[in-house]
Amino acid sequence: MERAEQTEHPLEKAKGGRLVVLGSGESGIGAALLATRKGYQVFVSDSGQLKENYRNELLAAGIAFEEKGHSAEKILGAAVIVKSPGIPEKNELVRQVRAAGIPVISEIELAYHFKGKSRVIGITGSNGKTTTTALIGHICSKAELDHAVVGNIGYSFARQVAEDPKELYVVEISSFQLDDIVAFRPDVAVLLNITEDHLDRYDYKFENYVNSKFRIISNQREGDFFIYCDDDEVIKKKLELLTTHTNPLPFSMKHEVKKGAFLRGDQVMLRIQEERVSMSIYDFALKGKHNCYNTMAACVAATTVGIRKEKIREAVKDFQSLEHRMEFVATVRGVEFINDSKATNVNSTWFALESMQKPVVLILGGTDKGNDYTLIAELVKEKVKAVICMGVDNKKIVAAFKDLVPVIRETRSAAEAVHTAFQAAAKGDVVLLSPACSSFDLFKNYEDRGKQFKAAVKEL
Repeated sequence: MERAEQTEHPLEKAKGGRLVVLGSGESGIGAALLATRKGYQVFVSDSGQLKENYRNELLAAGIAFEEKGHSAEKILGAAVIVKSPGIPEKNELVRQVRAAGIPVISEIELAYHFKGKSRVIGITGSNGKTTTTALIGHICSKAELDHAVVGNIGYSFARQVAEDPKELYVVEISSFQLDDIVAFRPDVAVLLNITEDHLDRYDYKFENYVNSKFRIISNQREGDFFIYCDDDEVIKKKLELLTTHTNPLPFSMKHEVKKGAFLRGDQVMLRIQEERVSMSIYDFALKGKHNCYNTMAACVAATTVGIRKEKIREAVKDFQSLEHRMEFVATVRGVEFINDSKATNVNSTWFALESMQKPVVLILGGTDKGNDYTLIAELVKEKVKAVICMGVDNKKIVAAFKDLVPVIRETRSAAEAVHTAFQAAAKGDVVLLSPACSSFDLFKNYEDRGKQFKAAVKEL
């Protein structure tokens, strides 16, 4: 990608000055702690209420903050602003900040600026980010690298840099975090896939979302690596229009690639520089086509940081899947329950259904983000015997599937959804929570939704 001319970084201009953090989630608190340690006058502002543990951290560090509202005069007096990825551009305060010309950066930009000589593997994509990030971290653990897995997956990147710096950071990155980067440049960038998601944040223009994802390579140089899915038509079309400054390492299940990873029969072949590795897909702990892609991406990333093939083989065999991502919960009277609460878009649900081998009772619903349910219509018709809606407004889901499945039921809680699904299931079936929607109508977040689902299953 064409790189912008280098000007003085906003953080250098603001040195010793007032840095405002908008939002007090994990990324905001991490940013506040790091900026304070680096000599900035930090002020944290949140329109909601701070979690008690975060409030206590700010008090202990002597960091000024406000909650349940923003003081415009304090915020508009900032030299630089670190904005939470959850705050949209259409927010009135953000519009005022933009109009005032105050530089806005993301927490990953702040962390990157102070990471020193440490290397960064950055992972983005519409689906599979968390799984791939965790698997890369697991491979790094096997190889005993001095590393940390950060970003959307747990600790914020900034907190890790502030409290326990590492030689390598494996960072899960959302499009919202990429929107406000300046110099952020991963040594290894991984782009798994691009499907329609979060369009409400991108003026309902898919191209805007695609451009956001591609910002992960906007600052890369010739010594860096770009790992991407060569079977993803959106990525391929975009690459045809770009001039890139990086080493491309594609992965594919459809054709051979000169460098990267590909499938030959049931063997994944890795070709990175002089290294040649083959691994059987039957040895992978993660099952399903989508997880084969995730595993290929993780293996290629591991080779770029010098991890030996024996360690990679060992790690992909014994990796444990993550909570809320195709997580086995229990088998009750012959009915299997799977928690895929992290499936917050239709494409994630497509991947979940694609990997199912048994008849499915599917729990769907939540806050719709402009979902197109025709994407999963064929799989629903083929594999799903009942759809259980779990949401405040289920009209769109009912309309989409009423002619495709014999049973559709509406519920308003995790407990009700689990009981209704269990009644609709028979021995040998799977009850799959894969909602295809955000969780905010009935739950705090997808973790809360998944935990309530698991608790309800255990009550059966």
